[in-house]
Amino acid sequence: MQRPLTCVEICAGAGGQALGLALAGFTHVALVEYEADYCKTLKLNRPEWNVICADVHDFDGGPYQGIDLLAGGVPCPPFSIAGKQLGKDDERDLFPEAIRLIREIEPRAVMLENVRGFLDKGFDEYRKHILKSIENLGYDTQIKLINASDFGVPQLRPRVVIVAVRKDENVSFSYPEANPGCAPTVGEVLYDLMAENKWEGATLWAKKANRIAPTLVGGSKKHGGPDLGPVRARKAWAELGVDGRGVANEAPEAGFEGMPRLTSRMMARIQGFPDTWTFGKKKTVACRMIGNAFPPPVAQAVGERIKECLEDGRVNSKCEVSLSRAAV
Repeated sequence: MQRPLTCVEICAGAGGQALGLALAGFTHVALVEYEADYCKTLKLNRPEWNVICADVHDFDGGPYQGIDLLAGGVPCPPFSIAGKQLGKDDERDLFPEAIRLIREIEPRAVMLENVRGFLDKGFDEYRKHILKSIENLGYDTQIKLINASDFGVPQLRPRVVIVAVRKDENVSFSYPEANPGCAPTVGEVLYDLMAENKWEGATLWAKKANRIAPTLVGGSKKHGGPDLGPVRARKAWAELGVDGRGVANEAPEAGFEGMPRLTSRMMARIQGFPDTWTFGKKKTVACRMIGNAFPPPVAQAVGERIKECLEDGRVNSKCEVSLSRAAV
């Protein structure tokens, strides 16, 4: 019986990437997350997970040496256009810690994701430094901008995904094939939730919400209220018939007039989470967790390709052993 592929995940957040990788077939042996509310969410949804609520700076990778995959959603504020884009000068930049852990753990593969801004010209030198540092540890490294909507997520959400595979695996990784136009519209995804309290306008609303959503935002602890973002984002939501100035506790009731607001459950669906994934009872915190998450379907698609790659590596390894024995 083949043993399961193991994974250590840093900066696990509310579990978007972890859920996707689990669906792809990875077994998490540790998830590291700094914020207490996020840790509670991870434990609530997956009690069997080994959630380590600690600063990644203090996490020792030594005990996990040789696991199959080291993954993480390294914090995006240093590279986000919504921030000051300080890059390596931002104290929240955890790429150096990710590289330290790659060195300590020596995983068979690595998967790191970040915002589109990481590809900006202003970060060329730093980005090349990061990729070269991983390569120098013995990995073939690739980087690609992936659009979540190409994998069924009803949202305009481009994310940068770095994948590195150990050179001694003797395998070649390729990113999953995109399927543009496969994502359902906001109306198709949210109709049943909009109609659950007998709102008569749900059908007409769904017909007008006939395209994918703009990027969900989560904000920070200091500036992340329960809304759908700045003025430009709210305007895009208004074109879909959604009031982005706030987030509702419940779906619109019978007799409601005007533009409805999304609930946190609706936001979670747009992010690609299943309805069974809960985010607690604090609306502001829930919205921040959802908005900052990596869409599970995207993580699953990339994870499945990494899994295929590593399984091929196991086969290659067995073949090499067989050949060496035959030679003897």
